[in-house]
Amino acid sequence: METESVGKGGEDEERSTMAPWEQHSAVISIPRFDYNAPSSLLDHSHSGFLVTCPIKREKSATKEAMSILEKCIGFSNTGSSESLESSDVNDAAKRRKICLGEIDGECANSVESRSDSANCGKLSEDSRLSSSKSDTDEERSPVLSLVKLTRSGLLLFTFPRNNSPEVVNIVSNIIHSLESGSLSSPLWCHRIFPIQATCCLKEKELCTVVSKLVTQFVNDKQNKLARPIKFAVGYNRRGIEQTEMKILKNTSGDSNAFTLLDRNKCFDVVAAAVKDAVSDSIVDLKSPELSVLIEFLPLSGVPNGSLVVAVSVLPHNLVSTKPRLCIKALISGTKAAKNGKKNQ
Repeated sequence: METESVGKGGEDEERSTMAPWEQHSAVISIPRFDYNAPSSLLDHSHSGFLVTCPIKREKSATKEAMSILEKCIGFSNTGSSESLESSDVNDAAKRRKICLGEIDGECANSVESRSDSANCGKLSEDSRLSSSKSDTDEERSPVLSLVKLTRSGLLLFTFPRNNSPEVVNIVSNIIHSLESGSLSSPLWCHRIFPIQATCCLKEKELCTVVSKLVTQFVNDKQNKLARPIKFAVGYNRRGIEQTEMKILKNTSGDSNAFTLLDRNKCFDVVAAAVKDAVSDSIVDLKSPELSVLIEFLPLSGVPNGSLVVAVSVLPHNLVSTKPRLCIKALISGTKAAKNGKKNQ
């Protein structure tokens, strides 16, 4: 396949006539799935992001999510969304130029294919989610892995287990920048859930993770909390139906090992872990000061009965309580409805 050579003048002219989402689609290459990631998630805790998007729009949403994260992931430690407004336009143009030669190449099509390369799921040097604080600052952001899921409409990105950026701050900056207008509203990504930790869906492991994250949240001096501390628990089980069917069909062992698949049982276990970590805490579903969100991860390529969840403890300004407790949407309900009609 021939690769069209785009000169500087032609590139500028073409870019000026392309809508933002078309620019993203044309110049951001999709990474391969990391087929080593699911097994690592079974053995180790990882941080990352779980993105929701329209079904059959996963590729477009992947490119869009990469573009959004690329702009802010390097600024997560600053705690300010102003960094997004001052992102280096020239640096972004350089990255777009680098990717032009890969538009019709392997990267654009390999998201659906397996690779025998050991590091096939890592973003390439040219397509890493990176940002530059200045023209002389060439530091790269940590590499994210794209993990294959069995559920449509979901994208999972994970960091290496020894690298855990402040994912809550990153998502907070994204939402603040969207609200202030310094970041364009996304077309495909509905929500970005920050994953602080992952663990197997077992009572002991889940309690340990929840207790640790709640303690960190309460001890963070930036969080001004009234006493008693009001909290709520959310449990999202997208993709659980297929998993339950596999368990019933292929598992003849102790069914008690999967009791946390039940929503009420999981709520009880998590609430008990919160109360153990903070004795003066009460459940408040309407106006919680902290929310413990559990997201079931429908991983592809794991043994039957291997269940993994993502866990985060979030402040009140990052969650919505109606109609159910969940991470804030990136765009308003009205815009989301309009985009949904366009995507059908």
